[in-house]
Amino acid sequence: MVSCVIPASHYRRERWRNQLGWTREIYRSGPGGPDEDAGQDWDWRLSIAEIECDAAFSPFPGIDRVLVLLSGNGLRLRFDDGETVELQPPHDKHRFAGERAVSGELVDGATHDFNLMWRRDRIAAELWHRPLVGPMVIFVEPGETWAVHVIAGHARFADDSGLAALQMGDTAILGASEQRRRHVIEGGGEVLLVRTRPV
Repeated sequence: MVSCVIPASHYRRERWRNQLGWTREIYRSGPGGPDEDAGQDWDWRLSIAEIECDAAFSPFPGIDRVLVLLSGNGLRLRFDDGETVELQPPHDKHRFAGERAVSGELVDGATHDFNLMWRRDRIAAELWHRPLVGPMVIFVEPGETWAVHVIAGHARFADDSGLAALQMGDTAILGASEQRRRHVIEGGGEVLLVRTRPV
């Protein structure tokens, strides 16, 4: 696939599957086309949930997901099986199975939350939160796809990739190819790094 930078202004805002909230879809990979419902046949997906009131989350059977607090004073995840997890600022995260019934409770005001979801029978995915101070090198192995989401500051590619600079809220998708590719990112701030590969 072709690597690209997706500006935050290009994210698609849509309702949750259960209609109880809003999300801004950043990117999806797989058979599901851009005009299909979020519950259709994608392999992995990035989005930002806008949580403005306490609400049950949509179920996603067969999906694993990681939720990262981007902004706000905290989000409490209350699972129906009795577990409670509180995401606290600045950027706590939690991984859980999409079929687990869970509600989000606001600690003090609305939150925005980065959401990585992937089909566990097709994709292996990892997410890291990293500071960006000076250069960072990412090696994209054959078959892998990486995403770089800027949660604070700015970044630019210091290689010959031809990719545009990133501001806060933007996302770069570094596509898979048949050969290992090296990307050098420079800037200042904080990023979320996502790596996906076929199972």
